[in-house]
Amino acid sequence: MRKYALLVLLAALLSGCRSGVPDESGTAAIDWVDFVKWNGVEYHGIHTGILADKSAIGKKVGQVTFMVADHIADPSYKTKDGDAAFYKKGTDLYAVNGHPDLLAVRDKRAKNGYKLYYSTKTSEYKWHFANVPIKKVARAEVSQDGQNQSKMIVGAQLQLFLQLLTASKPVDQFIPDTDKKASSYQIVLYTGEAVAYHYSVQHDGTTYYWHPWDTAILSNDIKRFLENKSE
Repeated sequence: MRKYALLVLLAALLSGCRSGVPDESGTAAIDWVDFVKWNGVEYHGIHTGILADKSAIGKKVGQVTFMVADHIADPSYKTKDGDAAFYKKGTDLYAVNGHPDLLAVRDKRAKNGYKLYYSTKTSEYKWHFANVPIKKVARAEVSQDGQNQSKMIVGAQLQLFLQLLTASKPVDQFIPDTDKKASSYQIVLYTGEAVAYHYSVQHDGTTYYWHPWDTAILSNDIKRFLENKSE
């Protein structure tokens, strides 16, 4: 059974970085976990969650002082405060109001301008689809990759949309059809919390599928919610 990619990632989080593997030059190449270290705590990236609203951003707490990726080749390197896997020196770090276990990093590529990280000391990863409090989802936002427009799904339509997501069927093996034009969609579920749940749905030209944990097949009825037009 092919587990959702985050299962592998979370196993790596326990060590802070993956083992170095020598490249052709004999130097260890490290596949770094997406992390930021601050006040003696490693914060790891929330890959299935995004900042719901900028108003949750608190005061600036510091800056990245060193980017380890492409600079550190020693697998035994001990991370220190201000280290980040992929952010350059000078990148700002912020608190998240009401969430001492979270850290926000200013990132122009992220929705609302910040990427969120959680404390590995005080919290576990809790943003899988199984963790979504379905009854608290107030709205869903859907967009197609490569397009700037998005749409909101609310009310009765939201309930139908959530039913289709929860009714998706896990499959032991699935090979997408590569002979047809593929599409990818982004889904954000808002529950009123600082972190909104964020997932991707793919369409291989025939089948809609996603990875809430294992790969799962969605009903083709999901199509009308993913198309970029108002309900």
